[in-house]
Amino acid sequence: MRYTGLFLPTVKDVPAEAEVISHQYMLRAGMIRRLASGIYSFLPAGLRALRKVETAIREEMNRAGAQEVFLPSVQPAELWQETGRWELMGDEMLRFKDRHDRDFCYGPTHEEVITDLVRREVRSYRDLPINLYQIQTKFRDEIRPRFGLMRGREFCMKDAYSFDQDEEGAEKSYWIMFEAYKRIFTRMGLDFRPVEAETGNIGGAFSHEFMVLADSGEDSIVFCTSCDYAANVEKAEIRPAPERDRQASGEAKKDLHLVETKGKRTVEDVIRFLDVDSGRLIKTLIYRTEKGDYAVLVPGNREANEYKIKKVLDVDTAVLAGPEEVKEILDVPAGYVGPVGMSLPILADTEIQAMEDVVVGANKEDHHYLHFEPDRDLKDPRFADLRVAVEGDGCPRCGKRMEERRGIEVGHVFMLGTKYSETLRATYLDPDGKEKPVVMGCYGIGVGRTLAAAIEQNHDKDGICFPFPIAPFTVILTALNPNDAKIQTIAEGMYTALQQKGVEVLFDDRDERPGKKFKDADLIGIPLRVTVGPRQLKEGKVEVKLRKEAEASTVPVEGAVDHILGLLEDHGQTHKASS
Repeated sequence: MRYTGLFLPTVKDVPAEAEVISHQYMLRAGMIRRLASGIYSFLPAGLRALRKVETAIREEMNRAGAQEVFLPSVQPAELWQETGRWELMGDEMLRFKDRHDRDFCYGPTHEEVITDLVRREVRSYRDLPINLYQIQTKFRDEIRPRFGLMRGREFCMKDAYSFDQDEEGAEKSYWIMFEAYKRIFTRMGLDFRPVEAETGNIGGAFSHEFMVLADSGEDSIVFCTSCDYAANVEKAEIRPAPERDRQASGEAKKDLHLVETKGKRTVEDVIRFLDVDSGRLIKTLIYRTEKGDYAVLVPGNREANEYKIKKVLDVDTAVLAGPEEVKEILDVPAGYVGPVGMSLPILADTEIQAMEDVVVGANKEDHHYLHFEPDRDLKDPRFADLRVAVEGDGCPRCGKRMEERRGIEVGHVFMLGTKYSETLRATYLDPDGKEKPVVMGCYGIGVGRTLAAAIEQNHDKDGICFPFPIAPFTVILTALNPNDAKIQTIAEGMYTALQQKGVEVLFDDRDERPGKKFKDADLIGIPLRVTVGPRQLKEGKVEVKLRKEAEASTVPVEGAVDHILGLLEDHGQTHKASS
């Protein structure tokens, strides 16, 4: 492709609407343009990169045995009403009526549609297993779309669904997809982690998120430095700290001591006033659930994990009570609540079992207790892992130290079970003629989001640094003065030779200043730049530079094409000569 024939409107200044790097650079590099809030048009270079992402996904899904379908984006309300999600989806779902006054939506997801398809066609156990996928546009009316392709309203998604006879078969399908996802993101050249995750509103027994590691990520994940355990902080388990053998140390326990802490409500205020570390204070938090109110105890230097609380209590909602609610429930001002004499059931984090001689609220305004001993003073507690994981916690699998990183979720795999098949009556007859629900899995990848995440992970101050597999072009061939006959002859010859070898080349044949050409090349992020200029040609050479490396090298003109092909092979790029 010649630059002079490519629709690639680059922009020098950072657009005011762009908040994150990927949004800034995709706009500046002429890859996308905003049509409406959270809705973007893809321009040729952006679409080429998007298609590379799609190709990696499609080829690995096919390799894993999934079959591609293409489902309607416009979906009838009746299907969503069957599952109860017509009401549950709320304003995020774009609803409308057709000319016959029938209700429809623009699909935010396709569980209902795919399950309806299967229930109409599958009759026998002989029809299973099936794994169907599509790459399709979806729409979710985000209340505050932002970050360009990272959180848009209209987006491209790959979603796959597996259908099996039983849990054993469904788990086999799940792990096949899990491995396919690992190959997909490895193939794209991304640094990622598959992490254990909550299933959320979509439901199911268990799930994994695939996170591209990037400092700009919205999510925090922890992973073991020794084994392969990784999870987002909502899901991450924490190995309990060993209990201290106080009897062996010969230390005597002190009696509870009531102290006045007038006006000291927050952890920071209390530890400063009493001159103790935050790790020697226990926070008593009140959570409201559909099963009643609970007192939740966590160390003062840690945060309670709502997801873990809900799981332990087996409830759908667990909401932290506000100051007025705390006063109403316990007749004690928030900030002074403690476990001594607590009237509510107590749920305590496992870390508290290893704590001793700590500070707690006294259930009396302007007062706290010193010398609280959990093993002595905590009455009828239920211990569980309740805190948010952080860097330095022990791995629940091997006990080694965990690290914390930011990540961008680009894929999610769910073990759905029979949630949708039972509701929609997607059943089959087993070998004994008994009707059973199919067991499902669900597997999604945000295609545009993956492209944006790749840029968040691969960029510098000058622009995008695309990994080879998803770059819009593999090589940019820059002729510094295309009006110079010698430069033109050599550049044209290299352009033709590389194309014949199947290399995707962008030939910058513009009559522009060298600085402008170099800046555009860096901004667009093409992995390999080859420069034909007068200075190098005096020595019979051309310049070759990898986008991610600071230094360029020069190679003789005669061997330049072979040298370029060798570099591409070194970076996993194979090419077929064009006929």
